[in-house]
Amino acid sequence: MKNGHLEGEVALITGGASGIGAGVAEVFAREGAHVAIGDVDLDAATALASKLSDQGVRAIGVRLDVTSRDEIDAAVRVIEGDLGAIDILVNNAGISTVRSFLDIDDHDWDSMMNVNLKGVLLVTQRVLPGMLSRKSGRIINISSMAGKQGLPRLAHYCATKFGVIGLTQSLAFETAPFNVTVNAVCPGVVRTPLWDDSAKGILNDLDGENGWEAFVSGIPLGRPQTPEDMAEACLFFASEAASNITGESMNVSGGQQVH
Repeated sequence: MKNGHLEGEVALITGGASGIGAGVAEVFAREGAHVAIGDVDLDAATALASKLSDQGVRAIGVRLDVTSRDEIDAAVRVIEGDLGAIDILVNNAGISTVRSFLDIDDHDWDSMMNVNLKGVLLVTQRVLPGMLSRKSGRIINISSMAGKQGLPRLAHYCATKFGVIGLTQSLAFETAPFNVTVNAVCPGVVRTPLWDDSAKGILNDLDGENGWEAFVSGIPLGRPQTPEDMAEACLFFASEAASNITGESMNVSGGQQVH
């Protein structure tokens, strides 16, 4: 059932075909937004868009590699042509691997930086000028609780997520005079393909289900977080309720990390 908090707004969600991104797409659609699902997996993005369209909202899937300015430009042009100007940008696309510090090679470092941090820069640079000209917009970056506290064997990942928070704060100052807010959501433990992927998932390096249970056991509220939890936090930042909030990085971690 639609509540209409985002009625008529156009939202782009990067990495939107699965995990947290898919959760955000579903909640935004529930609230009446027109949703563009950007992902390197076009088939999955299109399938989710079709599901949302069947529920009575306008949704499209677009091929989007956040490391390529050309792909970003092409995707945004399609979105603007089909749905209209982008009012809300959720920079969610991300990757993760587990490595001991001395085992981090150039490929590990560069690929993590390119997707998790440079991707936020590139997509935002393409979408932001329209928001500035209209003097209206919401940018929501997905960081992590690993963006506020370093974790062992995740130095390269933590570096990108700390960077996302720094970028969020800096950009918030620049865009505030134009009524464009920039905030970050910092997930705790969310069971997404980043954990479960058979080739590159985090659990491959963390003793499988034992590693998962170890993470979950440290959550004061007693359960892992869900994509829907993150989506509701994004919804808050996207809504009028957060119109006077910018530069913030909100933990959604069940109390596992507090600041």
